[in-house]
Amino acid sequence: MGKIVALANQKGGVGKTTTAINLAANLAVMGKKVLLVDADPQANATSGLGFDINNRGIYECITGECPARDAIIASPDIKKLSVLPSSINLVGADAELPNLEDGHLRMKKALESVRNDFDFIFIDCSPSLGYTTVNALVASDSVLIPVQCEYFALEGLGKLLNTIKMTKAKLNPGLEIEGFVMTMYSRSRLANQVALEVREHFKHLAYDTIIQRNIRLSEAPSHGKPVILHDASSNGSVAYMNLAKEFIKRNKGK
Repeated sequence: MGKIVALANQKGGVGKTTTAINLAANLAVMGKKVLLVDADPQANATSGLGFDINNRGIYECITGECPARDAIIASPDIKKLSVLPSSINLVGADAELPNLEDGHLRMKKALESVRNDFDFIFIDCSPSLGYTTVNALVASDSVLIPVQCEYFALEGLGKLLNTIKMTKAKLNPGLEIEGFVMTMYSRSRLANQVALEVREHFKHLAYDTIIQRNIRLSEAPSHGKPVILHDASSNGSVAYMNLAKEFIKRNKGK
């Protein structure tokens, strides 16, 4: 049975989608069967891997228009990577899902049907704590939280952690925090201070791997590729390969 991991942070611009794309791609390169679910109406994970944002996707799955297996698209570039795309249609989900009796379970039901087909399923959540994000948390086994190494990085994390706590208490008792990944790091006193605070506060939940700012990493989505295909020797590519290795080590035996 595959493990489902949501990548969430209601603060935008923290490297969440970049982490979702590149962690998923690197794990697939390492031989794991991986599904990346784009649960953000901006559909950046979809376009960032070169897929059309007008395909059927997660919205059609959670509204019951089509099963997940029919909407999943295999990557032509990375053998064991597949994507369940998003589109602007997903904007309507936050308004539609609360009116359904099983609204909070729709994403869980959609993904359970394909869970056994993959080793890991990653859900790239939207930068909000709306109903669609709650749906992703209900569907997941754990939450991976990217934290930007900049001023105000820790501001607002309390709201996310409280949402995770409430979801665990009321809707998904098995939900755990997978960890915190520090992103967009630059060699400055401020970045070092943020990294230190994250490690002091979250202890072993803070990943050892830190993702530095990198031009090749920023360029890759415009080419519709993960950075390992855009420039495998770049610092960004090496960092995400290290993150993938650490993720596997932490999940050994799971």
